[in-house]
Amino acid sequence: MASRAGVNPTSIYRRWGDLDTLLEEVAVAALTKDGDELPDTGSLRGDLSAWARIVVDDITQPRRTRYLRAMTSARDEVLTCPCWEQRRTQAKVMLDRARARGERAPTEQQVLDHVIAPMYHHVVFGLSVDREYADQLVHDVLAMA
Repeated sequence: MASRAGVNPTSIYRRWGDLDTLLEEVAVAALTKDGDELPDTGSLRGDLSAWARIVVDDITQPRRTRYLRAMTSARDEVLTCPCWEQRRTQAKVMLDRARARGERAPTEQQVLDHVIAPMYHHVVFGLSVDREYADQLVHDVLAMA
């Protein structure tokens, strides 16, 4: 890996410590895109549905799937994940907008646990996940509000 990058192997170990840490950072970088525009459809259902479809389309791309699987297998325990925190921030923005419009809304944690986590779980374990599944998850979490 170091030779492909044109650096000495000690540089890699000095920066990341081990291969698992390097793989985790690569996966996080691949799964975290700054500057993405969040859907603003005028309703929470529309926003969450459009967002869930964007996420599912993204994480089901073969390259993204490989990164996601690499990240989850890189460590026995992942204490923090920048891509998860980015999803939390995105959910908060949409939920805050919905509440400002007077809509009932689930919590950020409910959106993460009942929309995002199941999609990631399905991708990691090779289970079926598509836009229809994403829409069903959004329907389910909105019933919690």
